[in-house]
Amino acid sequence: MRNRNRTPKSILARAVALTAITTMLFGGTAMAAEETQEAPHENMYRSELTNEWIDIGLQRQRPVAIMVDNEKIALPHFGLTEADVVYEMMNSTANGRITRLMAIVKDWDKITQFGSIRSARPTNIMLAAEWNAVLCHDGGPYYINDWLAKDYSANLNAGFSRIQNGKPREFTEYICTGELSKRFLRAGYSREYNEFYPGQHFVFSDVERDLSGHPGARTCTQIALPFPHNQSTLVYNAETGTYDYYEYGKAHVDPLHNNAPLTFKNLLIQDTTFAQLDQNGYLIYNAIDIGRSGYYITNGNVIEVVWAKLGENLPTIYIDKATGELLQINTGKTYIALVPSDSWENIVIK
Repeated sequence: MRNRNRTPKSILARAVALTAITTMLFGGTAMAAEETQEAPHENMYRSELTNEWIDIGLQRQRPVAIMVDNEKIALPHFGLTEADVVYEMMNSTANGRITRLMAIVKDWDKITQFGSIRSARPTNIMLAAEWNAVLCHDGGPYYINDWLAKDYSANLNAGFSRIQNGKPREFTEYICTGELSKRFLRAGYSREYNEFYPGQHFVFSDVERDLSGHPGARTCTQIALPFPHNQSTLVYNAETGTYDYYEYGKAHVDPLHNNAPLTFKNLLIQDTTFAQLDQNGYLIYNAIDIGRSGYYITNGNVIEVVWAKLGENLPTIYIDKATGELLQINTGKTYIALVPSDSWENIVIK
């Protein structure tokens, strides 16, 4: 039985990170944002991933983190619009620094086809652990073995459905209807958060933020990221108030959901150093760090943030650089990009 009176580890981590960052930047500490409570909807609760109202039966369910191939031949992606949070990061220093996606999905029982699925890297294991998520992947280099053995780590490796789509075998693996429940049971994993759950990840604003009057805010209707292979770009859609994702020069659409666009309310862009592990392009991001630069983008505007991650399975903390306070983000889906520090200055914001 968990001690419900103890302070959640996420709050402790935020407090430590906030103190360290604000001392470094401002010479003192800043006040954390107060969380407000809203009268609950019947049989629903605010999702800890998006702040949207969802079925209360999901409240204790841990999410999955699904590795999705992002090579052009792997497109179109099926089911990706069902993700609550999507990470994009360089998967290799080879092949034009091709990226891979990691999708965090809370309500994974609704999945009918998701993928295609590919291999994981050490960074993915750390980031999945921030959510107490079970990592779904198909193998990876031997560098992941020690990380998969960590006590906080849980993963489902390979063996998902193969769908004949006319492509080479490596692009044919998908998570399909009912597979995850069976795989959880077979692996002995609880569907619920366990003792390694660090608490809620984001701090959500109780009112819609447009940032237009925020100190240092500037217009951002498009951001092009320095991922040369994928040409990843996010474009503001004024009609939906979200950012549509583009790569390979085209809008990303989901054929499983009537070609719906992959779109996000919040964008978090992190300046992240990395270490190359060998001459084959394998790498690990230095995801545990403090005081590094970043951007928060929403509703057509961008502000600067500072981020920190204090432990392998602790949440990444985002601090509003102008105020020194914990960043509050809008209700909705979030895109997170880990941008290599050696190309950080090549980001284009319009």
